[in-house]
Amino acid sequence: MKIIHCADLHLGSRMSSGLPADKADVKKTEVRAAFGKMLDYARGCGARAVLLCGDVFDSDRPFKKDKEYFYNAVRGNPDIDFYYLRGNHDTGESYLEELPNLKTFGSDGWTTYDLGDVTVSGIEMTGGNARSLYAQLALDKSRKNIVMLHGEPDSSAGRDKVCLPRLKNKNIDYLALGHIHAGFDGKLDDRGVYVMPGCLEGRGFDEPGVKGFYVLDTSGEGIDFSFVPDSLRVVRVLDVDISGANDVYSAVETVRGAVVCDKSDIVRVCLTGEIGFDGDGMEKDVLRMLEEKCWYASVKDRTQSRLDDPSADGDLSLRGEFVRLVSGSGDIPDDMKREIVNMGLRALAGREVDR
Repeated sequence: MKIIHCADLHLGSRMSSGLPADKADVKKTEVRAAFGKMLDYARGCGARAVLLCGDVFDSDRPFKKDKEYFYNAVRGNPDIDFYYLRGNHDTGESYLEELPNLKTFGSDGWTTYDLGDVTVSGIEMTGGNARSLYAQLALDKSRKNIVMLHGEPDSSAGRDKVCLPRLKNKNIDYLALGHIHAGFDGKLDDRGVYVMPGCLEGRGFDEPGVKGFYVLDTSGEGIDFSFVPDSLRVVRVLDVDISGANDVYSAVETVRGAVVCDKSDIVRVCLTGEIGFDGDGMEKDVLRMLEEKCWYASVKDRTQSRLDDPSADGDLSLRGEFVRLVSGSGDIPDDMKREIVNMGLRALAGREVDR
């Protein structure tokens, strides 16, 4: 039997993480489309169930179109059981649609469902049960046991923390989690594993990397699982050291060689290193080059100016005089000189000054 594990769909997200309005509007529709794409995969592989480990919606009061999209998707796939455990964003979602293939959970105690030789158990974590829920969990060791929770793996218990030590030796085969938007997995104990699938689709620069979901296979003695990359776009955040560049042109070419991406990707490049040339206009030139390579690009200039900047020696402008004045001061430590020069040149160029 195949089972899909996903979390943190965040349907209806406002997309306030760095994208312009037109791109954010596209991403809103793509967040819904990512769920539909995952269901295409589920139908194609004959999945029997989908585990939704929290934050299906981005708020307690989701938009009507997002609720309709989700419930219509559940209704339109009657051969798939949807196990929906609410998270910290959709705590107030009231399950207005009662569908035979939509299985829900509560916070008063553990809810358990049998699915063939598999048992699916879950509880919605609150401030009131976050520490007591572990003692209440009892699982049959002869069954293949899946446990659903929404929280970050931790060594202690809390509202959004899943205490892994207190789940050891509980006969768990697969601990299905949600909450963190980056995917990872690890060993729970000699028998079981814990898995965080991440979100289905990166929404901005705070959610970089390949996104997707996990597929479980229960046909063997235990539960096998694998990650399926399935996002519509990949968000990439890259640091590129341009210390070896001699001018703006060579800096642009350094970035061009360092950035490998698809045309559909969202890319942010952070320029780093020390430069010995006038970087005025460099951000715009790098951005223009990147916009030819990807769907949306952003550039952050975090370079530092070299104190021995050779371009300042014969420069009679305010820039050159400023660099020579600061560099020649014997009362200022070198690290502070670099910071002063960097901030001053940014201000002179009309760029944002990081403090």
